[in-house]
Amino acid sequence: MVTSHAPGSPDQASSSEDLRVCLRAATLYYLDGLTQADVAARLGVSRPTAGRLVARARSEGLVSIEVHVPKHLREDLHSEEERALEEKFGLIEAVVVTDNVDSFEGSFTSVGRAAAALVARRIKPKDTLGFTWGPETVAVAQALPPNTATAKEIVQLDGSMSAINYQTGVEYILGRCGTQLKAATVRLPAPLYADAPTVTAMKADSVISAALKKGSEANMMIFGVGAASTATTLFEGSYIDSDTIGILTGLGAAGEIGGQFYDQDGVAVDGPLNDRTLSVGLDQVRACPNSILITGGTTKHEAALGALRGGLAKMLVSDIECAQWLLNQR
Repeated sequence: MVTSHAPGSPDQASSSEDLRVCLRAATLYYLDGLTQADVAARLGVSRPTAGRLVARARSEGLVSIEVHVPKHLREDLHSEEERALEEKFGLIEAVVVTDNVDSFEGSFTSVGRAAAALVARRIKPKDTLGFTWGPETVAVAQALPPNTATAKEIVQLDGSMSAINYQTGVEYILGRCGTQLKAATVRLPAPLYADAPTVTAMKADSVISAALKKGSEANMMIFGVGAASTATTLFEGSYIDSDTIGILTGLGAAGEIGGQFYDQDGVAVDGPLNDRTLSVGLDQVRACPNSILITGGTTKHEAALGALRGGLAKMLVSDIECAQWLLNQR
């Protein structure tokens, strides 16, 4: 939409001729669909000058741009919430899906599909993609389309071995992502938790230390968050018990990423698991330029909020219920 101010308006600080040329450039560019090169030819000016005229038209208030969501898609597209999340938490991009995780019996299918599309659009052939195990990243791997993107390596960011036969999905994620993205795969052949001396010894192992180094240097990471409660997969998989959870919540833990617990502001909690954990640290997650948090479901709201407040994610994919809850928090 191109508008004109009334003659003599205080907004008309420039001469009438200057504004006339700006208006003409804006009309040609926005309404007639000409390129800046075409605008330059029509007005007899250079291409850079045409670009400045178009930009000046906007800065002078001569141009008003509106974005309309088609009526039949308003229940499926959530651009307002996405933009609000980006502004509130300083995100590069937020993606919000309609299907609530809780309404689909905890299924992350829709959220995973949206996250897979985001990964495929943003990942580059030389990138290393790191992941933490969990239902969110399994859903991403399952939804990754073939022949749309490639990567260099897929790296496991947190240990997964357990004393019980608990299905973490690590092998599926590695295999599926490796195949779909035509990438090499790097396993972290280690437990998530062990006693401190064992962790120290394992970190000195050449294979494990190499995997952790690749993970810490990954330029894209995908992960979910776990609640600091018995609702977390860590409790379900017997990685931690209720006594440990009680200690962590007493210390202010709000959530975890890759077994590393943090408080409501995303700051690492100095708890009993710190020197017993084999995974890429929270500082490395925070430093990743393309970290993607995938979440949904009421049990993960507090954990997602802490992660976003702490800058642990540069991008977010969530269901609409989580998005609205996050936007309502101070």
